[in-house]
Amino acid sequence: MAALCEITTAAILDGGGLGWLIPPGRAVLERYFNGVLMVPETRFFVVRDEDGQIQGCAQLVRPSRNNEAQAQTAQIRGYFVAPYMRGRGLGYVLADAVIEAARALGCRVLNCEVPETQHSALSMFRSLGFEHWGTHPFYARSHEGTIKGLFMTKRLDPGASSITRQKRQSEKESTLASTDTSTQRHLILYPAIDLKDGACVRLRRGEMDEATVYSDNPGAQALAFAQAGCSRLHVVDLNGAFAGRSANGAAVEAILAATDLPVQLGGGIRDMAGIERWLTAGLDRVILGSVAVKNPELVREACRAFPGKIVAGIDARHGRVATEGWAEVSELNARDLALRMQDAGVAAVIFTEITRDGMLEGLDLEQTADLARRLSIPVIASGGVGCAQHLRDFRAVADETPGLDGVIVGRALYDGRVSLKEALSIVEGTSCSS
Repeated sequence: MAALCEITTAAILDGGGLGWLIPPGRAVLERYFNGVLMVPETRFFVVRDEDGQIQGCAQLVRPSRNNEAQAQTAQIRGYFVAPYMRGRGLGYVLADAVIEAARALGCRVLNCEVPETQHSALSMFRSLGFEHWGTHPFYARSHEGTIKGLFMTKRLDPGASSITRQKRQSEKESTLASTDTSTQRHLILYPAIDLKDGACVRLRRGEMDEATVYSDNPGAQALAFAQAGCSRLHVVDLNGAFAGRSANGAAVEAILAATDLPVQLGGGIRDMAGIERWLTAGLDRVILGSVAVKNPELVREACRAFPGKIVAGIDARHGRVATEGWAEVSELNARDLALRMQDAGVAAVIFTEITRDGMLEGLDLEQTADLARRLSIPVIASGGVGCAQHLRDFRAVADETPGLDGVIVGRALYDGRVSLKEALSIVEGTSCSS
């Protein structure tokens, strides 16, 4: 209880928490939490750090048993993580636990209310599939005045019938060109930088002997993407993926030195030393691929040590997981591996259908969307974007599939088949700089 009161006080001092602007004192907080624990319609959750200390809490509130009209709807309340512990993935762990509990209780809809000032919480809930449906202009008071509150909701079941979904999909496609992008869910365009022998290349179907070199200066390429308006970068060490160890370290370091954009890196990172080395060097996230199949315990260890910093890269040929730089295909189903990685604590999943990668024939949206519907963590689509229409198709599916978080584009950008300006406009609703 002492730890709970301490982090609540820190949250209140950080800008308000549980309705207080000024900490009410430990005695009041203890009475509050003891009261919450006695309410039968409320489930109380805490999240702990690696030392077992409570660093956040949340409440799952269900309607009373006699409220049949709202029996399948629940509300997240009192959600916060200690300010000094943010950015370590604890918020996602806490939110995932609440979502799964609501699903286990048979809830179909989960609602939450987030003050407009809590930017990290808003970003997290959006990435978890919550949709913003309304705004209260005078939601709460702060020391500076009043602040707005955003009402958000998430469906916990597959949703409407396939006929209804197809109808909504058709309506979205017919009006996409005139849709106000400010009302669309935020997605991320990840321009890809694939490294082979120190140069930026692209492969066809993952074959190393079918590599096309696009630039011999990875740092300059990263800077160009940053100056054009991209918000993140996706980097793969192709030699490292085949060799089982990082092989393009100098090129990756040049990319990190050239831009402040968050960079996620995969390829050949297969031990804790490598993970720690690259995160310490400035990477935002490390992508674990082959090791996710061959050493899942390492993934769990990495997720515990670096919460929010580990991503699972799942590459498949016709749904079967491929490893060792795509040179080997296992009998493991991509969907089963994704669920295991979610349980291990990864922050997101990148899914690539290898048979489409570099072929410019379009993403495997059916397989990718199915994966996103089954997971409670974000899914990033990869492999096959060849034109602007492929991105529009992705945007339409993503609007119907909250779990889809972004898309990786490589060869189509380098070949000029789709301009970066148009790609950013379609995916993120923004235009790039000149």
